[in-house]
Amino acid sequence: MIEPDFSLAVALGLSLAAGLMRGFAGFGSGMMLSPIFAILYGPAEAVLMIAVMEIVVSAQLVPKALPDVQWPFLGPLILAAVVGMPLGAWLLATTEPELITRIIAGIVLVFVVVLAVGWRYQGPKRLLPTLGVGSVSGALLTATSVGGPPVLLYILSGQDSARTNRANIILYFAIAEIITPIFLYLQDLFAMEVVIRALAICPAYMIGAWVGSRLFRESSEQVYRRVALIFLSMIALYGILH
Repeated sequence: MIEPDFSLAVALGLSLAAGLMRGFAGFGSGMMLSPIFAILYGPAEAVLMIAVMEIVVSAQLVPKALPDVQWPFLGPLILAAVVGMPLGAWLLATTEPELITRIIAGIVLVFVVVLAVGWRYQGPKRLLPTLGVGSVSGALLTATSVGGPPVLLYILSGQDSARTNRANIILYFAIAEIITPIFLYLQDLFAMEVVIRALAICPAYMIGAWVGSRLFRESSEQVYRRVALIFLSMIALYGILH
């Protein structure tokens, strides 16, 4: 059993690092937090905590991202995610927590491998694949809080600028995470003490996001990507082997 004080220290340190990733790239924080939070607090608690933290930090990141968002693309993607969310919440409520924890870590590890080898979706971003990706992401988001991989691979596959991709990613997760607690509540997975715990951790996460958003203007994307992939790999392997 992990001692409460040690759990809080780990959660705060990890949240600071995850905030850096979120502020810099617009994504990756959920993948970093989910495997460890699931071990520390349980999968259902991890999903709710991350949703609350993402909602808070999104208020910090969304205003500057809004001018670069592609709403004709993002709107159908978000609607499809909402359709997939009830399935994910049901799976979270009915599946063994230990299995969900390992699934979370496995998804993160697969995504890291895909990014490391440089694979990208090459097809056009038409309505049908957009709806498919959104629904899968929504289900994964409420089941594991790791709904990013399909959406990220899809968004990053195009020829849009890093600024546009980052804006689309920030807005997608901002809106999706606002909706996630609703489906958790419908499955009796919403607990106010979990929300309070998440809010207590939020300052570290927000500081990290603030620093990361400024590093985005100056840092080398290649260096950042390598460090992020190594860190995510270590966390995913720990989640699988724990």
